[in-house]
Amino acid sequence: MDTERLLNRYQETRRNTLLICNPLERDDYQVQSAEFVSPPKWHLAHTTWFFETFILNRFIPEYASLEPRYGEIFNSYYRSFGKFHERPRRGNLSRPTLEAVLAYRTHVDAAITELVNIFPEDAEIARLIELGINHEEQHQELLFMDIQHIFYMNPLRPVYRVTSSPPVTLESKIGWIEIPQGLHRIGATEEIFAFDNERPAHDVQIGSVAIASRPITNAEYLEFMADGGYDDPLIWLAEGWDIAKAESWRAPLYWESDGSSWWHFSLGGMTQIDPHAPVSHVSYYEALAFAHWRGQRLATEYEWEVAAQKCDLKCGSVWEWTQSPYTPYPGYRVVRDALGEYNGKFMVNQMTLKGGSQYTPPGHGRPTYRNFYHPQMRWQFAGIRLLEDR
Repeated sequence: MDTERLLNRYQETRRNTLLICNPLERDDYQVQSAEFVSPPKWHLAHTTWFFETFILNRFIPEYASLEPRYGEIFNSYYRSFGKFHERPRRGNLSRPTLEAVLAYRTHVDAAITELVNIFPEDAEIARLIELGINHEEQHQELLFMDIQHIFYMNPLRPVYRVTSSPPVTLESKIGWIEIPQGLHRIGATEEIFAFDNERPAHDVQIGSVAIASRPITNAEYLEFMADGGYDDPLIWLAEGWDIAKAESWRAPLYWESDGSSWWHFSLGGMTQIDPHAPVSHVSYYEALAFAHWRGQRLATEYEWEVAAQKCDLKCGSVWEWTQSPYTPYPGYRVVRDALGEYNGKFMVNQMTLKGGSQYTPPGHGRPTYRNFYHPQMRWQFAGIRLLEDR
């Protein structure tokens, strides 16, 4: 085990989380704008709780938590650890203060550093720290998602930060990439880090199909809207149609019209829609309706992964909905300990997304990565890539 490399990566990850929060004002850390959103302060504490609970409490018998009662309020959903504060009520917690949470992070960071220096050759400690790093990277993207929603729900529409990054633009014409027909191996091998839901690797049969060379743009989605895409029940799943009508969907989340043009609320504030950028913040139901409107379909996660492996598929601007339900791979077994709750118990009633977004931490994504959300969710950076049967 390269102790120095592991500690450097741990410390860099922890710093990056704080850098994401740097543009926030104190009052921003407390806000919970919806049941599915968590306050930024909670993210800072929960990722710390993860290292404390799964590593420090296990490997240091004399470890003293800064505050043992944090275990209940910063546990996300691990029932094997007992009670936890329900997600919809995380915004009710004015205490601990932001200063106390930052002190908690400092306390745990010092203990993790000491542990690695005491046991530099312990492979299990290294494995769990790497898992904790990847867990925190997931929360870094969640922080961007939640901050955007928190600011959008404020009538002042505050700007998180002015970005100088060039906008994501896509090639004007869609090309079609033939996916090799036949038997293909998908899933993660044991040689690289991967979450348990990416294993075991197994063979899948792919038919004669071609995948789009890029995701769908805002301009293409505007055509769908102008052609009555939100008014045609024949292209929608029944449940999606009911939700779209009940919630008055007429455009992707964060889109607004001034009567002559469409605007989008981003982390940089309100900006006019870029027709060449990938459409984002659409639900699975909207993605599928769009595909039906175009006379095409979404890829399965297997087709998508094979395309990414064999065809140099360009991705990473938005997560891409697939038509695959999030279910276990053949031979998957849930580990019968607390970490078995990480992924396994969510394998129902959700859909798989592949790829990554511009807010996914560098190096975090890979072709085997399986993101998952309920089909009605729209606050994640999710878009559309089409597939044709040949």
